[in-house]
Amino acid sequence: MPRTIRITRSHKLAAAVLVAAGSVTAITATGGQSEAQPTAAKSSATAGKAATGAPTAQEIAAEKAAAETAAKKAAADAAAAKKTAADRKAAAAKAVAERKAEAKKAAEKARSEKQAANRSTERKAVAAPKKAAPKAAPKKYANNLDGWIRESLDIMKKKNIPGSYEGLHRNIMRESSGNPNAVNDWDINARNGIPSKGLLQVIQPTFDAYHVKGTPKKLTDPVANITAAANYAADRYGSIDNVDSAY
Repeated sequence: MPRTIRITRSHKLAAAVLVAAGSVTAITATGGQSEAQPTAAKSSATAGKAATGAPTAQEIAAEKAAAETAAKKAAADAAAAKKTAADRKAAAAKAVAERKAEAKKAAEKARSEKQAANRSTERKAVAAPKKAAPKAAPKKYANNLDGWIRESLDIMKKKNIPGSYEGLHRNIMRESSGNPNAVNDWDINARNGIPSKGLLQVIQPTFDAYHVKGTPKKLTDPVANITAAANYAADRYGSIDNVDSAY
C-alpha cells in the first residue's frame, strides 16, 4: 500500500519561493531581449543609410547645372573651331584666286608687249635696196577730203602703216565731219589745255609722238593729221580700221 506523503506548511513556503524565483528570471530575460531589439534595429537603419549614399536635391541640381554649363562650353568651342576653319578656307581660296588673276594679267601684258614689238618691227623693216629707176613725176592729189585721204594712204603704204580708205573716211566723218580745222573745246583734253584738233581729232602730244616723217609738222595739216592718227591707231589697235569710237 502506497505511503501517504503529507505536505506541511514548510513545504508550501519552499515551493512558493521557487516559483517566484523562476518568474523573476523569466521576466529579466524577456526584458533584456526587448531592450536589445530597438537598439539593433536602429543600428541596422543607420548602416543601410550609410551604404546607399543617396544624393540630396541640392547635389542633384548642382550636378545638372554643371553638366549644362559643360555642354554649352563644348558647343561654343565647336562653333568657334568651325568658324576658324571656314575663315582659313576662304582666305586660302582668295589667295589662290588672286595669284591666278595676277598670272593672267602678267600673261596678257606680255602678249600685248610682244604684239606691239612685232608691229613696230614690221613697220621699221626696210626692203632691200633696188636699182634706182627713172624718177617719176610727183603724183598730184586733189585739195579736198578725197585727195587728203589718198595722199595719206600712199605715205602710209611707204611707212608700213596699215589702214584703208574706208577706215580713214569712216573715222574722219565721225570725228570732224571732214573739217580739217575742227577743234574740240569741251572734253577733258580741252579742260587740260590740249584740245583735240583736225580731221581725226588728235591732241598735240600724240601728234608729236606719232608724226610721220615727210609730212608737215602742223597738227591741223590734213595729210599730217591723218597719217599721225593712223600711225597711233596702228600702234594702239593694230589699224585705224579697228577703230569705231573715240580713241
